[in-house]
Amino acid sequence: MSAGTLEERPAAVAPPAAPSGARQVWRRLRARKSALIAAAVLALLVVLALAAPLLGALEGQDVGAYHDGLVDSARGGVPIGSYGGVSRDHWLGVEPGTGRDLFVRLLHGARVSLAVAAGATLVQVFIGVAVGLAAGLGNRLVDSALSHLSDVMVALPMLVFAIGVTAVVPSSFPRPVLLVFVIGLLAWGGTARIVRAQTLTLKKLDYVAAARLGGASRLRVARRELLPALAAPVITYAAILLPTNIVTEAGMSFLGVGVTPPTPSWGQMLSTATTWFRADPMYVLLPALLLFTTVLAFTVLGDGLRTALDPRAASRLRVGRTGRAARRRKRGTPA
Repeated sequence: MSAGTLEERPAAVAPPAAPSGARQVWRRLRARKSALIAAAVLALLVVLALAAPLLGALEGQDVGAYHDGLVDSARGGVPIGSYGGVSRDHWLGVEPGTGRDLFVRLLHGARVSLAVAAGATLVQVFIGVAVGLAAGLGNRLVDSALSHLSDVMVALPMLVFAIGVTAVVPSSFPRPVLLVFVIGLLAWGGTARIVRAQTLTLKKLDYVAAARLGGASRLRVARRELLPALAAPVITYAAILLPTNIVTEAGMSFLGVGVTPPTPSWGQMLSTATTWFRADPMYVLLPALLLFTTVLAFTVLGDGLRTALDPRAASRLRVGRTGRAARRRKRGTPA
């Protein structure tokens, strides 16, 4: 074969590399506009909560400062002015009875609510993953004992026990920290059941069986083989637990056994607002709207993460949409 013939042959082109798992997840998540909007709303809320002291200084208000001159004592402490006392110095008005700035207290309440929910979720996930893995990889006796314990924790009236625990703990103990451990230690049963079911499925796969036959310990199998595969369902379930924990913290603060004054919390503000909803509707609507928006955003984002992390769910959605479009075309109606 001549040199000219060799020069005329085109060079082999390598096939394009397949996108990584993270890129595939991001591509699926990016296709769901609702999940991106929810993530943007949550990111904005987190930034505002973290910047609460800076924004309070920008407004010129302090979270604990009382302004008696901004409330009408003759009417029982109703804020003076329209929309709950909204003014240039108080962007969202003031709190009835005390005159404290509502904008600053809402931002600091967001810090407490989000921190308690995130901390409780981490505790739930840690305990649930540990118990679920131990049950799935253990012998029949261990599996039965831990499974029954998880069932008891799921059936436990968590709010009743949480109220009982927080009522007997001294008031000097930091309430946000107490709520993190109370909610986390009482509500890990669902995570454990999901992780156990996934572990029982995964340990039958060839690569996990090969690792066990190769002499790997159960701890090594759990750390090297099972935990990476469990990341997707655990992250998805954690995104669902977060709004649940926000509502739980708000409910406990609403009942008076959660975050105590002067520390602000959305649930505590709603509890106080029950006596002011006629005289000052803004004091009720603002924390309720923030709580509703946060829970809705976490729920939408969790649904988007579930679809992005589980390709089978995305495939089922595409198949469902294709089937509906085909049925519409068959009936002669527009898709």
